Amino acid sequence: MKLAVFDFDSTLMDGETIDFLAQELGIKEKVAKITEEAMSGRLDFFESLTTRVGLLQGLSYQRAVDICASLPPMPGAEETIKALQNKGYKVVCFSGGFRIGTTPFKEKYGLDAEFSNTLHHKDGLLTGLIGGEMMFGFSKGDMLQRIQTVMGITSKQTLVAGDGANDVSMFKYADKRVAFCAHDILKKEANIIIDTKDLTQILAKIEE
Repeated sequence: MKLAVFDFDSTLMDGETIDFLAQELGIKEKVAKITEEAMSGRLDFFESLTTRVGLLQGLSYQRAVDICASLPPMPGAEETIKALQNKGYKVVCFSGGFRIGTTPFKEKYGLDAEFSNTLHHKDGLLTGLIGGEMMFGFSKGDMLQRIQTVMGITSKQTLVAGDGANDVSMFKYADKRVAFCAHDILKKEANIIIDTKDLTQILAKIEE
C-alpha cells in the first residue's frame, strides 16, 4: 500500500477557495493579497487563515456551499487520482481550506479521504470563525505522520504534492515531494518540480 497526499487549493483545484467566496462579497483582491503573503511564507498561516475567514463574516452559508460545489478542478486532476489509485496508492487531500469545498470534490473525483477545516455558521450566515485540523503551518506534516502510522507505511511509500508554505511540513515525511506550480519556499524542499498546470505530469515523473 502507498499514500499520495495532495494539497487542495491551487493543486487539486484550480484556484483558491477563499478567493471564490471573497468575490461574492466584493473583497477578492483584499483576501487574495493575504493569501499570497501566507503561501509565500511571509505571513503565519494561522494568522492569515483566521484573518481571511473573518472577512467572510455575513456571507450566506448556503451561497458558500453552492460556490464550493462547483470549484474548478486542476487540469489532469481526475486522471491523476485514478491512475495513482490503479498503482496502489490511497489518494488523500489535505487542505487549509474548507470542508464545504473538499467534500464535494472527494465525492465527485473519488478521493479516498479529505482533511480540512470547517467554517462556523449561525442563523444561515458565516460568523467569520473557523475550526479544524488544518489550521496551522505544521498541521499537514502532523496529520501525515499520523496517517502513516495507521497505515503502517514509511516515507518511501509516500508522495506529497502542494504549492505553498503550509505544505512544507508534510514534505519532510515523503520521499516523493512534488512542488506543483509552486512558490519558491516549497520548490526548495521538492525533488519533483512541475511548472505547468497539468497534474498528469506527476505520473511521468514518478516513473523516472
